[in-house]
Amino acid sequence: MAAEFVPGNRLTLLNSGDDYFPALLAAIDAAEVEIYLESYIFANDEVGQAVASALCRAADRGVQVNVTVDGFGARNFKFDYFSRLTAAGVRAMFYRPEIGRYHFKRHRLRRLHRKLVVIDARTAFIGGINIIDDNNAPFDMRPHYDYAVRVEGPVLHQVHHAARRMWETVSWVNFKRRFRLAPVAAPVCELAGNQTAAFLIRDNIRHRNDILHAYVDAIDNAKHDILIANAYFLPGLRFGRALYAAAQRGVRITVLLQGKSDHQLFRYATQTLYATALAAGIRIFEYEKSFMHAKVAVIDGQWATVGSSNIDPFSLLMAKEANLVVRDTGFAGELEASLRNAMAIGARELLAEELSRQPIHSRFLRWLAYGLVRAMVGIAGYSQRHWQSEETTPEER
Repeated sequence: MAAEFVPGNRLTLLNSGDDYFPALLAAIDAAEVEIYLESYIFANDEVGQAVASALCRAADRGVQVNVTVDGFGARNFKFDYFSRLTAAGVRAMFYRPEIGRYHFKRHRLRRLHRKLVVIDARTAFIGGINIIDDNNAPFDMRPHYDYAVRVEGPVLHQVHHAARRMWETVSWVNFKRRFRLAPVAAPVCELAGNQTAAFLIRDNIRHRNDILHAYVDAIDNAKHDILIANAYFLPGLRFGRALYAAAQRGVRITVLLQGKSDHQLFRYATQTLYATALAAGIRIFEYEKSFMHAKVAVIDGQWATVGSSNIDPFSLLMAKEANLVVRDTGFAGELEASLRNAMAIGARELLAEELSRQPIHSRFLRWLAYGLVRAMVGIAGYSQRHWQSEETTPEER
């Protein structure tokens, strides 16, 4: 489905946890009616404890608090928080609970990867930041580098609808009928600013390719510059063709990727694309200062996106994702300036001659990683045709 852009919003860019968590905690403490919170990870650390305490305080004063976490990414939530939150009146559920660590099924890779909070249907937070301390990482990967957006205005209608629909779906699957009976706040859609935005999701039914299409359409219409920062970058054929076509017509393309990764298999697989990209004139930077988890892009200084979706087969074919797409020169300029600054102080550009000096065994390792990732996609039930075209996916069973 095409993105439905709505004017009149106020958008606040939040850079990593230092910006995000104070804003989130203040909004939770100000909640009066309801809270929807979705997160892939809900860590047992200082930040996780602070968010859990704020949710408990909200429930104690009568706010309806609805928390959905992924059954794999937040698999310890059951032991760390579930009893405490439910005792305080928080309604908490798991999306696809983990059955067993070594019990693999093809649908196991279909995860709730959204990072989304909606408060009183008046304020939302959308982005790539999990409920986890930025310093909850190995020493050389601290702090996490990521983005989110605080959203107010008419686009809240789309965001609130998506959050409520997710809650209804998960409660139905988990046989939590009582969770579907409470009243719901009506979205407040008055004009809050002058920024235009659309809220996009990826699911396995009606919105399988909405985020992909938004990216590709923006790339196809790019005239001058494309700047992409993405933690896990392994695009399919359609996305790749759009990038190469843009490069051929003279668009300056820069891609910022991880230099330090928590998933080395993916990093090695991504590196198989470097030689072709560099040959096409695409500049590649690796962020080496810390762990880069961002999923953002800016095109021609006027189109931008911030969200949870990586540009890889797991996000674009399997996971539940949520991105905000913005048409606003002010917001796009702010995000681009932040990215350029991060690149200047923490990233290294990769050059073609560097790749040509790689030993044979290093190249073999990267192609092996690429093959393993493709095998994982196949095991999950997606053929090479699905990954390459990214046009169709099987319905969720």
